Amino acid sequence: MVRAAVLHEVGKDLRVEEIDLPAPGPGRVRVRIAAAGVCHSDLSLGDGVLPQAFPVVLGHEGAGTVVSVGEGVTHVAEGDPVLLIWAPACGACWWCENAEPHLCARAMDAAAVPYARLADGTDVLPGLGTGAFAEETVVPAAGVVRLPSGAGLEEAALLGCAVTTGTGAVWNTAQVAPGTSVAVVGLGGVGLSAVQGARVARAATIVAIDPDEDKRKLALAIGATHALEPGPDLAKRVRALTGGRGVDHAFECVGRAATIRAAWGLTRRGGMTTVVGVGAKDDMVGFSALELFHFARTLTGCVYGSIDPARDIPRLVGHVAAGRIDLGSLVTARIGLDGVNDAFAAMRSGRGARALVLPGA
Repeated sequence: MVRAAVLHEVGKDLRVEEIDLPAPGPGRVRVRIAAAGVCHSDLSLGDGVLPQAFPVVLGHEGAGTVVSVGEGVTHVAEGDPVLLIWAPACGACWWCENAEPHLCARAMDAAAVPYARLADGTDVLPGLGTGAFAEETVVPAAGVVRLPSGAGLEEAALLGCAVTTGTGAVWNTAQVAPGTSVAVVGLGGVGLSAVQGARVARAATIVAIDPDEDKRKLALAIGATHALEPGPDLAKRVRALTGGRGVDHAFECVGRAATIRAAWGLTRRGGMTTVVGVGAKDDMVGFSALELFHFARTLTGCVYGSIDPARDIPRLVGHVAAGRIDLGSLVTARIGLDGVNDAFAAMRSGRGARALVLPGA
């Protein structure tokens, strides 16, 4: 039995209780969680914005140590430090075979299969197939990537989603070039990672936008050239920083129709707006036929930073080791399993960047 934060109903608090976690079967890996980041997608699952069956252990941004492996697992072994990958690619579907593993047709298969039981025998699902808000979890073998020995596992957990998604949006999806201009709307863990990704990409102008003053200050400290509070004249202020044109690239890292429209309005004619935030299916965004023609902008979605873990995780680890990506600056709270509900409350109010759950605390 291991302790986990279990959610039983939409909109309710998570309850810390014991779950029966079986030994890993063929092609599975059991991991002792060192840390798990609290991501907005976890909140969306808990609040019913994204569909989720119950009971479930949420948490998909994590790192830890391999406890044991099932038959056929050869790329990791007991004692290895690993990063959890919440959307593991199958390697065999059309998208995987066409170099788009981030869109794998089977990436979410594990999320629909019970992986543990409550004390009364009720089946439990793993949130996004990962179930990281727990002392230990069991995941598919493709859902773990070995980290270098000596890696700081607590902060490395952020590579599982926020940092990978934010930097990947800049490097992979938008392919930001040196000397260009960038705006990032929403400065949570993903948005702040996009700011760092834009700095590494050598963007000349990086405009960070968020209503929270502390987040704006943090964005300036990690690479933004300007930090703005949203408002009716936001587009005018951004154009004033970019020769009257607007930015070459705008990244929406909130997941709301209003902020998608705002990011679109910050983008120059012929520029690119990338939607990174995960929104609700009934939150509709509208565009007129004329503006689509006139502005000739590109509007694109971005799933998991368009990453290929085999390519991108080693690259990110290298940037972290060289000091080009600062993980510690993104962590604004370290909590135990019983602090997840407070972290969700802070997220709803727009406070803080990333809370790290330390199950052993």
